[in-house]
Amino acid sequence: MTITTTAHPVDTDFYQIGDLLGDDDRNLITRVRGFVDSEVLPVINEHWELADFPYQILPALGELGIVGTAIQGYGCPGLTRLQTGLVAMELSRGDGSVNTLNAVHSGLAMGSIALLGDDEQKQRWLPEMAALRKLGAFALTEPEHGSDSVALETTARRDGNAYVIDGAKRWIGLGHVADIVIIWARDTADSKVKAFVLEKNADGGYPDGYEAEAITGKIAKRAIQQAHIEISGLRIPAGNKLAKSSSFRDVSAILNRTRSTVAWEALGHALAAYEAAAAYVQERVQFGKPIASYQLVQNKLANMLADLTAMQLLCFRTATLQDEGRLTNEQASLAKMFTGQHARALCRDARDLLGGNGLLLENHVARHLTDMEVVHTYEGTDFIQSLIIGRQITGISAFV
Repeated sequence: MTITTTAHPVDTDFYQIGDLLGDDDRNLITRVRGFVDSEVLPVINEHWELADFPYQILPALGELGIVGTAIQGYGCPGLTRLQTGLVAMELSRGDGSVNTLNAVHSGLAMGSIALLGDDEQKQRWLPEMAALRKLGAFALTEPEHGSDSVALETTARRDGNAYVIDGAKRWIGLGHVADIVIIWARDTADSKVKAFVLEKNADGGYPDGYEAEAITGKIAKRAIQQAHIEISGLRIPAGNKLAKSSSFRDVSAILNRTRSTVAWEALGHALAAYEAAAAYVQERVQFGKPIASYQLVQNKLANMLADLTAMQLLCFRTATLQDEGRLTNEQASLAKMFTGQHARALCRDARDLLGGNGLLLENHVARHLTDMEVVHTYEGTDFIQSLIIGRQITGISAFV
């Protein structure tokens, strides 16, 4: 017996948050969503299996007017923090790897130059990066220092008109292909962590002393590769030290600006998974009727929508506070922790509702589910975020 159903529209804005957006915000959503639907979704599953990025979409991405996000001037769009979050949400609704490329390039690499570079350095690098003629990477994490990044061991030693860099980096997005790599190292002169900009040679290769290899075998974010990097005797011109970088607090300043955007990424994954599941259960017929008619399915959908709505409200308020200059580090940590946990669970529930079909790339949920395993981890695991919040609650630090 075949039963034909008419799918009920899937509403993901249950509390009408869209009413709080301006025309520019809505136009931005429409523009980015159009890019995702026309350029990303038709090719992303193939590139997920290839474990490589669809670099052919970069020209269209560059034309969207979003590269550089909140940076003012130098060819950047100067988006609000709310708009920056909406971009992350819509790109992640398509695919986490595509969002990660923009987040690493615009938020971390360009963000470091914009915050810590002098005007000459900004003029030298940001316009080319804003036009996506040059890709950027952010090399902070080390093989032995993930969450404990403040203990990084990579060193920078001044030698005449250059710094000599030695050390290793791991899980560096675009670190094997980027034209510009922000390398964080400890200056041996004062033991302070500072930022140094590596540029590719004119022939497109890296200078001697920088060896980067893509990490293989990942189960998530497969369409963007992270690099393991070995640095030995790498010479970087002294003028490539970001002028205003002077301590690890500068690293924290960059990450605090981008951490709330990671919450928006989690929301984007949750949106895509919920939309897919809510549509699927109305069409999937088992035991003679659509599985959407069963109580257990409706209960799960109701709880998924509640979590989705809570994430939307939290992200919107976080962005509002950030645009007003009032967002604290602890508030950013709460947003990242909550959305990381709940989007991860929502994607898992969506996969359950699709049953075995949820394992197929063609239904998209599996990509979002595995990508949330990454979001749960990077820019501070949920466990680390909870300790930052716990310190604010109790006044006692649980960090060693």
